Amino acid sequence: MLTAPQHNNHNKHCILLVDDSPEEQRRVLDLLRPYYRTIVAFNGEQGYQRALASQPDLILMDVRMPKTDGYSACRLLKADPQTRDIPVIFLTSAHSPDERIEGLTVGGVDYVAKPFVAEEILARIRIHLDLSRRISSAAPPAQEEGMRNPNEVIVAAAKRLIAQHLQAPLPLAEIARRIGTYEKKLLQTFRAQTGLTVFGFIREERIRHACHLLEKTDMSILDVADQIGFQCAANFTTAFRERMGMTPSAYRQSMRKDAPC
Repeated sequence: MLTAPQHNNHNKHCILLVDDSPEEQRRVLDLLRPYYRTIVAFNGEQGYQRALASQPDLILMDVRMPKTDGYSACRLLKADPQTRDIPVIFLTSAHSPDERIEGLTVGGVDYVAKPFVAEEILARIRIHLDLSRRISSAAPPAQEEGMRNPNEVIVAAAKRLIAQHLQAPLPLAEIARRIGTYEKKLLQTFRAQTGLTVFGFIREERIRHACHLLEKTDMSILDVADQIGFQCAANFTTAFRERMGMTPSAYRQSMRKDAPC
């Protein structure tokens, strides 16, 4: 027996459903409409745009969709200040742990397996709406951020993805695919927004992370090199010296020498 969420019917939460299957959409909509205001989108790109326009309280996102899949859409949502705090629950028929982990990594809060049980999907929605409300009420007032244009969101999503894969950088085409764009647009947008190529940014991000590890940890030079994706310490030392004007060991010594006692 289904238990209706407890709220005033005139103040229903808004749920955005993103699924490319009309049949699946009908099933979920029939379940949700007695309890929630619902809007729909048929692919990840449309879902992101409708999230911007309607600011739903929660998003139910199919994973496997053409053009822009659920993971790519979630990366864009989490890169945009206007949508990053909206909880995303993935709807998926995938049972692979790797796929579920990826969904959580890109910013999803939960999974519901297809074919879903009605009571489960309603329960998970209630849990995450309540959690989101508690977090919002407990958090200090957020400082307003300016709205990002679409190109800024693409670049922010790409930067986040790059940072997650420094140890084994993704090919350019794969970066573009995972944020719902194409290679040429990513190259043009990235250079226009940052003044760097994608690979130039990867180099900078590797050295920046290396500086942090050298300063804040006691990891060996070999381990630092491995952590940021260099196969040998010699190549890392050469790249670091070219960028920073000193070897990794000298950098570590200089940082610790200047650190307050």
